[in-house]
Amino acid sequence: MFRLLLPVFALLCACGGAVRDNPASGTAATKGAAAGQYSVSAQQNYEKGMKHLGNEEWPEAAKYFAFIKARYPYSKYAVLADLRIADAEFGAESYLGAIDQYKLFLKFHPTHDMVENGYVAYKIGEAYCHMLPDDWFLVPPAYEKDQSAALDAARELQNVIKNYPRSPFLPKAKELYASVAHLLAAHEWYVAEFYWKRGVAMGTVIRLRALLKNYSGAGYDQDALWLLGRAYERVGHKDDARKSFEKLIELYPKSPQADEARHELATLGG
Repeated sequence: MFRLLLPVFALLCACGGAVRDNPASGTAATKGAAAGQYSVSAQQNYEKGMKHLGNEEWPEAAKYFAFIKARYPYSKYAVLADLRIADAEFGAESYLGAIDQYKLFLKFHPTHDMVENGYVAYKIGEAYCHMLPDDWFLVPPAYEKDQSAALDAARELQNVIKNYPRSPFLPKAKELYASVAHLLAAHEWYVAEFYWKRGVAMGTVIRLRALLKNYSGAGYDQDALWLLGRAYERVGHKDDARKSFEKLIELYPKSPQADEARHELATLGG
């Protein structure tokens, strides 16, 4: 994992301090160039780091950004280096490390352009998306697995959608959120069916109400309204069952579930 680079960051910071505190050792640029072919300015080192970042050479990029932080701590490029270290962690698939770095950047630089344009918030959500459970044919489907990462992703992407309405990353955030919401809706449906098949109707009610409240429009509304009405019938909540069937007919009048809902309403006297 990319976290293995942290000792390198610490070493570079130590070296940077040694250069600044000991003029007899030579100039910082000279020692830096000898140690790692670093340039004479923060901007030049940043540009080299960005070139490595663009080439997906994550450790090499991180070394330049760490050097900037150590040698030029008061430069604007030191702030950018913080962000690019997070990008390097993300690129190296160290998503938890990247999330930590992005959140630190958000905390200490709340008015930075890359915060205000939604980039940092979006990258946090995107990192969580990369941690979603896999759908592989030899293992249970993703919707049956732990959904902690999906819940985190949904929360962070909703933050982008709600708080950064003019962000250039808004379309991507909405696209990712739709995918995550579908997964979470599938999970709620899976659990609701699990309870229904085992005769635990109230468990079905609870999960379907959560599905319709939190993930409406994710592709399960018709089935959820139909089964919710039946579950309400099973637990004796006829008025709630009627409301569920009526809403299904109103929203999806031509669906097969709507025809069944009309039949159920007739038996309920609706």
